Amino acid sequence: MESECPTETKKGKSKTPKKAKESILKQKSPAEFFAENKNIAGFDNPGKCLYTTVRELVENALDSAEAISELPVIEITIEEIVKSKFNSMIGLVDRERVDEELYDDYETAKAREKRLAKEARAQEIQAKNAALGKKVKEHAVSKSSKGRGEASFYRDNGRGMPHDDIPNMFGRVLSGTKYGLKQTRGKFGLGAKMALIWSKMSTGLPIEISSSMRGQNYLSFCRLDIDIHRNIPHIHLHEKRDNKDKWHGAEIQVVIEGNWTTYRSKILHYMRQMAVITPYAQFLFKFVSDAPDKNVTIKFARRTDVMPPVPVETKHHPSSVDILLIKRLIAETSKQNLMQFLQHEFVNIGKPLAERLIGEMGPEFSPKTAVKSLTDQQIVRIHQLFRQAKFDDPSGDCLSPAGEYNLRLGIIKELHPDMVATYSGSAQVFEGHPFIVEAGVSVGGKDVKQGLNIFRFANRIPLLFEQGGDVVTRTALKRISWNNYKINQTQDKIGVFVSIVSTKIPFKGTGKEYIGDDISEIASAVKSAIQQCCIQLKSKIVKKMQAREQQERKRNLSKYIPDATNAVYDVLKEMAKSHASKKKRYEEGDADILRKVSDHLITKETLYEKLTQHVEKVDYEMALEYATQTGVREEPREDIYLESLDDKGNFFDFHSPIFVFRLFL
Repeated sequence: MESECPTETKKGKSKTPKKAKESILKQKSPAEFFAENKNIAGFDNPGKCLYTTVRELVENALDSAEAISELPVIEITIEEIVKSKFNSMIGLVDRERVDEELYDDYETAKAREKRLAKEARAQEIQAKNAALGKKVKEHAVSKSSKGRGEASFYRDNGRGMPHDDIPNMFGRVLSGTKYGLKQTRGKFGLGAKMALIWSKMSTGLPIEISSSMRGQNYLSFCRLDIDIHRNIPHIHLHEKRDNKDKWHGAEIQVVIEGNWTTYRSKILHYMRQMAVITPYAQFLFKFVSDAPDKNVTIKFARRTDVMPPVPVETKHHPSSVDILLIKRLIAETSKQNLMQFLQHEFVNIGKPLAERLIGEMGPEFSPKTAVKSLTDQQIVRIHQLFRQAKFDDPSGDCLSPAGEYNLRLGIIKELHPDMVATYSGSAQVFEGHPFIVEAGVSVGGKDVKQGLNIFRFANRIPLLFEQGGDVVTRTALKRISWNNYKINQTQDKIGVFVSIVSTKIPFKGTGKEYIGDDISEIASAVKSAIQQCCIQLKSKIVKKMQAREQQERKRNLSKYIPDATNAVYDVLKEMAKSHASKKKRYEEGDADILRKVSDHLITKETLYEKLTQHVEKVDYEMALEYATQTGVREEPREDIYLESLDDKGNFFDFHSPIFVFRLFL
């Protein structure tokens, strides 16, 4: 019996199924990946791109200056570039529109009439609000502003960059000098490279870098962009120029698409917070536009010459390493045997502990085991023991917090609060990484809103976005009972400043926007630091309340002095009359007073003066009695920071009820 093949057609021809197209394995360079996923690095939209570019390059400048212990001087200029100017920069001739309706800013006559009517109403409301003294909101951004460029210019006095390294430092993603185990502002080698990638995507213009290192007699100039597909720099010009002024530092100019209007407040807020956490730096910020009324120039002056110590690179803590890291350390170590390797490559492993660890690993391990010959199984055993064994915590000596002196000074300088308290905790540990939490809480101040105003810093950089899920915000809102410290959470102007430094900040995402609330060690340290500040403030607030009550009591007593004077004097006059007419006789002392009243030696003015003196005396005695009862030991104690100065003897006057002073020796 013959069967018909299922692939045959009615005409007897077989239909061969089409071959599936073979998938081709492709690779993407790091630059290409981040160009396609730029939001990961904080480049979400033109406004955010402008903000992130400012942030990344300012932080690079601070790191550069602090690395050579140079007081930072940083200039930032953002220039608004209109379409016609941008076209002339790239050599493109402006062309008149032919089909107006093709463009997204085209509006019909009816739409234009509606828009003008809406703008007229808005202007009328603004005029009324201005007349009443209310705050006037800025006009919304019109669609016509879309697509403009911003030229960002940066200059700093840092250490500069080696001539031959400049192309790779700016034109190769995930290359950098900050990959060691060290407290740094940047970690990923992305910041300046992402600005260059965005420049290439949005304007097509290269970045320009001028740099010179200290003592160098030439200046390096480089104009480059990036080959995104190959992740290598594309150099337009790279040359050495004369450096007659012996200047050192870096100048960077990049032209990107941005939106100053929507991110103006964020950028200025960032600069203000940076001035708080780095009062030893001088910032000059400028926004330049064709419209003079839009120009902005702000100088954040230096208020101290005391810089935090330079962070030092440290070794890995045994409890923080994984198998891959152990293998890398073995490949890179110069030590020959296991004993030397454990002592040299990890912190808190001395010779006695290394011997105990090797003894616990098993019979196949010995102090003289060649470290390069360890098998994968043996490395896993080492890792397992590191995870289970007990080690001393890292000391935190490698960290460089801002310091209470700088934090307090920065808060006073920028907010001018009525009172402020600061606290710096000792080093603590999570996952083998040391961290330090510093906090400041202020009450009152200039340009401070009612309620909680939270300022967050990580490795001395401000965090402005995604505040809701941050450990500092959640702690301040949910875990601090402000009323217990005589602080009204809704009515008082409260500034909460928390700075966290660590060799590994557990950011959520490469955008470095916030620190998660899921690490109990950090959450507990943040809460404790804020509470310590509140305890200091409570004693000041209570003292202030008592002084206010004393003033009120004195005011109330003083208010009745005239009435009491009149009443007493009238009684004395009546008594003097009866004494003179011998209707009633008084003791000699009383009689003497009454004679003085009759002779006008005691007048209303005399009584008024005596009563006033009595009120003053009683008020003083009550205050003295309170101080005696409470005791000196309960007086609030404040740390005084004494910093050495150079031979110049520079100093600053602080016109504030709260002050920081130095002792000159």
